[in-house]
Amino acid sequence: MYSEKVMDHFNHPRNVGEIENASGVGTVGNAKCGDIMRIYLDIDDDGIIRDVKFKTFGCGAAVATSSMATELVKGKSVQEAMQVTNKAVMEALDGLPPVKVHCSLLAEEAIHAALWDYAKKNGIEIEGLQQPKSDIHEGEEEEEEEY
Repeated sequence: MYSEKVMDHFNHPRNVGEIENASGVGTVGNAKCGDIMRIYLDIDDDGIIRDVKFKTFGCGAAVATSSMATELVKGKSVQEAMQVTNKAVMEALDGLPPVKVHCSLLAEEAIHAALWDYAKKNGIEIEGLQQPKSDIHEGEEEEEEEY
């Protein structure tokens, strides 16, 4: 069901924790499944993400996608971090079951929320960055689930 990489990042998550006085902090959730993800970024004066940490309340896939997302943005520029999509997170984990794809969306949105916080704190604009949603299902039409 889960790839070896998903299981590895779930059992041995990277970059867990908080960053005091973080350059940017982003928190997003999914009301439907109850997952909550918080990403902390430490960005230097050159716009490079020097450190990144996460705290996630959720299922194994949520923990794994958080862990992988932090690995994908660490050491990257703010613009490079903007290019990290949920698809990139899923591909780096060798895929996710269809019912867990929303976890990779949370990871993408949490990165964007942290970058938004950083931009607001510094009075800058990051090209392509839009104000994040606190719940990834905001504005979506209700989807009928079949049981």
